[in-house]
Amino acid sequence: MWPFTSKPKTETKGLAEPGDDLFAIFGITPTSTGNVAVTPDAALRVPAVGSAIRVISEAVATLDVSVKRIEEDGTEVSEPNHPALAFLRDSANDWTSGFELLRDLVIDALSDDRGGTAYVNRLGDGRIAEIIRYRRGVIDVQFNQTTGEPSYKIETRPVPAANLIHLRSPFGRAPLSLAREAIGTAIALDRHAAKLFGRGARPSGALKFPKGMGEAAVKAARAAWRATHEGDDAQGQTAILYDGAEFEPFTFSSTDAQFLENRKFQILEIARCFRVPPPMLFDLERATWSNGEQQGREFLSYTLEPWLRATEGALRRALFTDEQRGQYVIRFDRDDLTRADLDTRSTVINSLISSQVINPNEGRQWLGLPPREGGDLFMNPNITADAPRSDDEDAEDEETPDAA
Repeated sequence: MWPFTSKPKTETKGLAEPGDDLFAIFGITPTSTGNVAVTPDAALRVPAVGSAIRVISEAVATLDVSVKRIEEDGTEVSEPNHPALAFLRDSANDWTSGFELLRDLVIDALSDDRGGTAYVNRLGDGRIAEIIRYRRGVIDVQFNQTTGEPSYKIETRPVPAANLIHLRSPFGRAPLSLAREAIGTAIALDRHAAKLFGRGARPSGALKFPKGMGEAAVKAARAAWRATHEGDDAQGQTAILYDGAEFEPFTFSSTDAQFLENRKFQILEIARCFRVPPPMLFDLERATWSNGEQQGREFLSYTLEPWLRATEGALRRALFTDEQRGQYVIRFDRDDLTRADLDTRSTVINSLISSQVINPNEGRQWLGLPPREGGDLFMNPNITADAPRSDDEDAEDEETPDAA
C-alpha cells in the first residue's frame, strides 16, 4: 500500500570499516592519499613537519621566562624570588627540566587536538610541589558542548581545572591535524622515492616472450630477473634474455618527471600549515640576504607571538591562585629573538639614554651588567652640565682671584 513507511537504516561502524571518529580515538588520521594514515609519530618522520614543530617549540622554550608583579600604575616589575619561577627555569620535577616542560607542551599543542597538558601537583597548603607532563592520552579532556568549558580526568580521576596547564591550538584543532592531507602527500612522496631508489632508481618494465609460457615459467623468469637486475647490487650488470624474450622499460610519466618539484611544493605547503617561513625549514630557494631578516620578524610577529601569548595565559591560569592572578603575570623575553650585534645594540642603547627614554642602569640590564650607583637618573651624559671637572681646571680656579 502507498505510501510506504520505512524505518530509516541505522548506520553501524565496526573495526573492519572504521570511520574518522574511530580513527581519532586511536590517534590515527586517515587521508585521501592511498593507504597513508597520518599519526603524530608518522608525521614527525616527515622532515618538514619535524622541523616546523621543532622551530616553534624550541623557540618558545629557549626564551627567558620571568614572573612580574603588576603595580598600581599598570607597570610590571620583575619578581625573581617568586616560587613558581623555579619550576619554569630550573626543574619542573625530578626528571624534567623547565626547558623540556615548555618545549613538550608546545609540541603537544602543535600535534594533538586535545592540546598540551601538564598536571600541577600541589601540597596541602596550596604550594606547588612539582609539574608533571603525562604521556599523550593519560589526561582525558572533555569540552562542554554549550560553553566549551573543559573538564579533566587523569586515569578516570577528576582533576580541578586550576591544577592543569592546558595549552590549546586555534580552532580547537592542532596544525598537524589540519594539515593531514598535505602531510599524507609528503609521506606518499617519501615512500615512492624509497621504492624507486630501492629498485636501483630505474622504472619498472615488461618482459615480452614470443612464445606462450606457463605460470610456473613466468614466475621463474621474473624471479631470475629480479635477482640479477634489481636492487643496489645490480647496477651495470648485463641482461641476458632467452628464447627471444624482449625487455620493454616503462617511461616516466609526467608526475614522475616533476617528482622533485612535487616534493619541494610539499615543503612550502607544510610551511603554510604551521605558518613558518620556508627558509626556517631550510628551503632556501627564494631566500636572500635582504628578505632573511624580514622573514625573521614575520616569524616572531605572526608565528611565535600567538603561541607565546597562549603559553603565558595557560601558565598564569594554573600556577597562580585566584588572588595572585590579579597581581602577577608570566612573561617571555622577546628581546632574545631580536637581539642585534654588539655595535648596533651599543648605538641604540646610547641613543635611548641620551634621549632620556631609559636610564643607564636599564641599559646595563639589557647588556647583562649589574646596576651602578647613580645609574637610575635620567640624563643626557653628552650634554650634562654637572660633568666632573679635571684637576687642571680646579687649579686655574684657585689661582684666579675673585673679582671684588
